[in-house]
Amino acid sequence: MAGREVHSDALVVGAGSAGSIVAEQLSSDLSRTVTLLEAGVGLSDPRLAAQSANALALPIGAGSPLVRRYESELTGRSGQRATLVRGATLGGSGAVNGGYFCRARPADFAAGLPGWSWPEVLESFRAIETDLDFGGLQHGDSGPIPVRRVHQMCFGTEQFVNAAVRAGFDRIADLNDSAAPPGVGAVPLNVTAAGVRSGPGATYLLPALDRANLTVRTQTRAVRVEIELGRAVAVHVVGPDGPKRLTADRIILCAGAIESAHLLMLSGVGEAAMLRRAGVEVAAALPVGAHFADHPEWLVTAGWPGTPNRTPLEAVLHHEGAEIRPYTTGFTMMTGGGGPADPPRIGAALMAPRARGRLTLLSADPGVPPRIEHRYDSEPDDLAALRRGVMLVQDLLGVKDPGEEPHWSTSQHLCGTAPMGADNDETAVLDSRCRVRGIEGLWVIDGSALPRVPSRGPHATIAMLAHRAASLLRDQELSR
Repeated sequence: MAGREVHSDALVVGAGSAGSIVAEQLSSDLSRTVTLLEAGVGLSDPRLAAQSANALALPIGAGSPLVRRYESELTGRSGQRATLVRGATLGGSGAVNGGYFCRARPADFAAGLPGWSWPEVLESFRAIETDLDFGGLQHGDSGPIPVRRVHQMCFGTEQFVNAAVRAGFDRIADLNDSAAPPGVGAVPLNVTAAGVRSGPGATYLLPALDRANLTVRTQTRAVRVEIELGRAVAVHVVGPDGPKRLTADRIILCAGAIESAHLLMLSGVGEAAMLRRAGVEVAAALPVGAHFADHPEWLVTAGWPGTPNRTPLEAVLHHEGAEIRPYTTGFTMMTGGGGPADPPRIGAALMAPRARGRLTLLSADPGVPPRIEHRYDSEPDDLAALRRGVMLVQDLLGVKDPGEEPHWSTSQHLCGTAPMGADNDETAVLDSRCRVRGIEGLWVIDGSALPRVPSRGPHATIAMLAHRAASLLRDQELSR
């Protein structure tokens, strides 16, 4: 979007799930100007809008204009690699994912970080949602994001759920109940009964686009935050009308766990030796990208045919730190990849891994992606837990010899590249209000900020974090 340059009260980098909520919340004060940058495409093309809305398919196949891809090294010794796919449009990954909206657990917030106790985060979990199946103090009834569960499951999911119940696992009605025990149950989804994907981009950002104080620039990539005398003062961007320098009082990075960390490092915020090797002047020596986490997953082939035109996951089993995922159809069919239909898989994912990955800046050139190393095989206890998960799948389905080695995969849940932490936490990049340490006027509000990868898929938790952090940011401004 071309136009004369103006100074913004707040400049939000990234229009994904977190950025959509942050931009909407900050622009609700009509006296404040907010600029939102998105490196990906907008949704003015009806074909792209339809793909983003259709929750019964994942528009992430080869050639999709709605995603950006990164190469990752999943393991070290065995050399397993994977392609990470992140949403690159209004709504980000929440505009292209499977709609899984299962909350983190109270234990994920037991570290005592000020402002992030379970009762405090529950308030924001409730504020962002309208649960269409359950009410009471655990659930919201007036938030923008609809949450529901599938009640008529496909053949394969029913087979799996029945097998888990026969094996003695409890059937859990509400996996978003913080007191729910381990067991098998329907996945909470931010998908309407008509199959419409209703993530933060659709429910927060799109309704706010007509606000006069909110400017959205798509296909505009941030390449560096300008830091002067310890304060972030501008973001340098490249867009349809060339390079520009955009100034703001507050700069909030919401570009996702990969791109927010990459942008910090390009701007001189990161491990000093790494920045110097890449030719970047150090503005703040902080452990950006040094200890991220994700949910490793081993896949085995299911013994039933897939059911297309369903959400990817309708139910899961939680047991001993693992999430067992019976996918409704093969990934080729799910993503519209063409070619012969592949069989559905069952994933055994480790939800509290010990392994920590590393994201490394390789060049001061913003066009050179960072190196991403998950290091999934660096902790023997993780490998043992994954094997137990696969054995559980085999026992449930009566398969003693699966006929193939489990296939390494990633849950695409990378978190914690710029984590919050207490003042004495040497691994923390942010304080408990998501402010970058040592730099005034700069925040990171997205999955980067999570101190640990949640013990459930992170989408609902990132949306909660965005709502709560934006509230803290607004409260700070009002107190001045």
